[in-house]
Amino acid sequence: MSQNKRLSQSLNGSWKESSPPSFISGSDTDAAEWMQDWKAVLARDLIDFRIISVDADSTVEEACDKLLSEDVPCLAVRSEQSDHDSPNRSPYQGLFDFSDVNAFLTLAATRHTFSLDDTAPDPRQLKIVEAAKAGRVPVHLVSNLSDKNPLISLPNDADVVSLLEVFARGTHRVLIQASDHSGEPIGMVSDRGLLAWFDSYAKAKPSFRQYLANPIQPLPLPSLDIYASVVAALSTASVLDAMKLMSEEGVSSVAVIDEESGALLSAVSVTDIGKVVVPSQSNQILGAPLHQFISLVKAKDGRTDGADRYPVYSCTPSSTLQYAIEKLLATNAHRLFVTRESTLSSPVLAPSAQGNLCGIVSVVDMLSLFAHLANVEDVDPTEMQKHRRSKSSVRQSPSVIAVSPTDMPRIDALSLDDLISKVERRKSVRSNK
Repeated sequence: MSQNKRLSQSLNGSWKESSPPSFISGSDTDAAEWMQDWKAVLARDLIDFRIISVDADSTVEEACDKLLSEDVPCLAVRSEQSDHDSPNRSPYQGLFDFSDVNAFLTLAATRHTFSLDDTAPDPRQLKIVEAAKAGRVPVHLVSNLSDKNPLISLPNDADVVSLLEVFARGTHRVLIQASDHSGEPIGMVSDRGLLAWFDSYAKAKPSFRQYLANPIQPLPLPSLDIYASVVAALSTASVLDAMKLMSEEGVSSVAVIDEESGALLSAVSVTDIGKVVVPSQSNQILGAPLHQFISLVKAKDGRTDGADRYPVYSCTPSSTLQYAIEKLLATNAHRLFVTRESTLSSPVLAPSAQGNLCGIVSVVDMLSLFAHLANVEDVDPTEMQKHRRSKSSVRQSPSVIAVSPTDMPRIDALSLDDLISKVERRKSVRSNK
């Protein structure tokens, strides 16, 4: 079996194979009442991140350093020239997050190609390649390189339903405009922040709390079919394999499966890549096997903040919607792996083709479900992912050119443990500045 791929052969079990548990649905009257409540809550009251900006001409390395030191999910890339005569013009031209970092490093390290005998090369990638050869890649070239991080703004009087209309299509964050129409946003609302609000709403609304008592198995989760084949890599695959897989499949994390036992060991995300690969300043870490990478990175998290991040977050088809939401919020995860019922303490795949890992439930899935309740039209939580996949399929080519990330010298003598220690020292220097 290939070390990294969409494991459709081994993970193709359907959630719907067993008879569904009892289903508690909300009535039309309840849904109408909920939607009325949601429209009365303003999006600006849910702002959960301040806006940290970076100049468009700053280098990718400078932007990465700021992303790490400020400990924010993304940066707003400030326009090179703001038109102050236009009161509604946004001062920002895009966003930059860890998905973009992963896409940039993958473009460089995997030697993506621009073949004359294939599809026309991506002009943007050509510009990035030329800038990398010159030794300086401005962050505006890499902003939303992942095609997962668009710049979307909502007016100051937008409500919760307005947020659902955005997040139900796979976007992870939106900017909220100021009330004076100055064009300068006042803050950012994330999809996780909105999910946390729905969790609070359920505690105050018995009818909605009862709806969340539904097991996830029979719920019409919009991306159920898409996620029937889990994007996964074997534990013997390299960090670079996982990076490439995330970039090509348009996802922000991959499951890591033990090659011999079939055990679901953990997951590697674009945030892990950004917080370890970039500070290491080394290409050597890209060749590290995933089992070694996760044992060092994930286990360390538990020592520093007590969070149980290893092996991996999961739930079962009989888990309730409320349980899944609370687990997502408590673990600060964006998705849970769904495993068939098992008496084992950890999710394990059978050695045969039918393992027990059968899907994923994400924050976007939850919000898409609520968007349906609010009668939002054209709900498609996989819209951004499918867009990314369609573009990545065009980018593949057998002839390649080599590009190295800027300011990332090769350090052959260091072990992976040395690299992780180096990352921690750099974090300590940042925090003491």
